[in-house]
Amino acid sequence: MPAATAKSAYFTGIRDGLPFILVAGPFAMLFGVVATEAGLTFAQAMGFSVVVVAGASQFAALQLMVEDAAIALVLLAALAVNLRMAMYSASLVPYLGAAPFWQRALVAYVNFDHAYIAAMARYEARPEMTPVARSAYFLGVATPLVPAWFGMTAAGALVGTAIPPEYAIDFALPITFLAMVGPMLRTVAHMAAAFVSMVVGLALIALPSGLGLLIAAGCAMAVGAAVETWMERAS
Repeated sequence: MPAATAKSAYFTGIRDGLPFILVAGPFAMLFGVVATEAGLTFAQAMGFSVVVVAGASQFAALQLMVEDAAIALVLLAALAVNLRMAMYSASLVPYLGAAPFWQRALVAYVNFDHAYIAAMARYEARPEMTPVARSAYFLGVATPLVPAWFGMTAAGALVGTAIPPEYAIDFALPITFLAMVGPMLRTVAHMAAAFVSMVVGLALIALPSGLGLLIAAGCAMAVGAAVETWMERAS
């Protein structure tokens, strides 16, 4: 494959990833603030973000650490919340499975929700893309997100409680998910899965961190697959 094709896909990914800074930045800053309030040092907060690179599981683990939970429970909660990445990875295999190992390893590290959703939309719209071009696009979307994630975590850890609570910077995450997932609900199966995940997630909101979401995701996948299978048979 010509190098220019991968290069073009990479820069297109950067362009598409830049708007996500407006969301990932405040969320990373919020983690930095919460981490310092919980007693973590600057180095510990930064290490958390650099090693884990997963905001939701970082918050879940941090909350349990504040509550003096056992290490095993902390790790289990973080893993449970982050299991959606396993679902992401499985769905990326048909698109990136033939890409070089180093590209797949980088994609695994920078597998942000934003990058995944943007990449999947691009792959569906451009089925002619090769595996190398697809991985280049994914890495392009993640390129502005990674320094924003680390930089804003550092800013939050340094500023700490100086950010007024009325700023409510935690609003960015749910709004982003709605904006990204909404346009992807194009079929009855998609909408059925979204509805089931919403109902089950709300019904199980009292369960420990991440467990209700995992159950809701599993139910949504099962319902979506069942509806799609039923529609294919009906047609």
